[in-house]
Amino acid sequence: MNRDDLLGTFDLTGRTAIITGGSRGIGLAIAHGFAAMGANVVIASRKPEACAAAAEAITRDGGSALSVPTHVGDLQQIEALVERSAQEFGGIDIIVNNAANPLAQHFGSITAEALAKSHETNLRGPVFLVQNAMDYLRASNHASIINIATAGVYTHGSYVSLYISAKAALLAMTRAMAAELAADGIRANAIAPGTVATDMFLSAPEGFQAAAVDTQLIKRPAVPEEMVPAALFLASDASSFMTAQTLVVDGGMTTH
Repeated sequence: MNRDDLLGTFDLTGRTAIITGGSRGIGLAIAHGFAAMGANVVIASRKPEACAAAAEAITRDGGSALSVPTHVGDLQQIEALVERSAQEFGGIDIIVNNAANPLAQHFGSITAEALAKSHETNLRGPVFLVQNAMDYLRASNHASIINIATAGVYTHGSYVSLYISAKAALLAMTRAMAAELAADGIRANAIAPGTVATDMFLSAPEGFQAAAVDTQLIKRPAVPEEMVPAALFLASDASSFMTAQTLVVDGGMTTH
């Protein structure tokens, strides 16, 4: 492969990507990155104003973006997201399940309502988004599912077990998606970030932030943009022979 061939494997021109939680943090960084590589990006998150602002910023930079406010805990909104995206751009090639609910309760005080709410966004939403989009993914020649998990699944997950348990299940679902959809030409992989300076992380108590960074070999939180190359790799033809895998981008938090 020459330089142009190699760079071309990362090109997303003409492909359509739905990115949940796409109005801020990791999702927003991925949306900008994918748009820069030629993709049509669909920004989905709960807040209409934030969705619109994200899409407008990408458009100002010369990219192609659509804002579709969506709560991934609502199955009807998920269905509408898929149909609006396909109607606007003619199909769906990439799904990035990034939306998350960081709800935390100490073990022993976990309520049924909290467990359901956490898993509704962190697990159920991604599963049903993929299921709703399967016909479009089957029609694509470059179908890729990217589930954003957390490197915390490889730790004890104390105090954040609601979140960690759902993300661990999401990794299991990633492997199942990959196995069951391989015959349809659909790849499914995941990213497990370490500590990233998102609003979710920065709103946590300072002691928790310090402890999270201290577990890493690289003693700082990542910026969201540092997750973009991994996502681009998994979305593009550069990873055409890769499925059912998890890329751990965690600053050395885990050593598994």
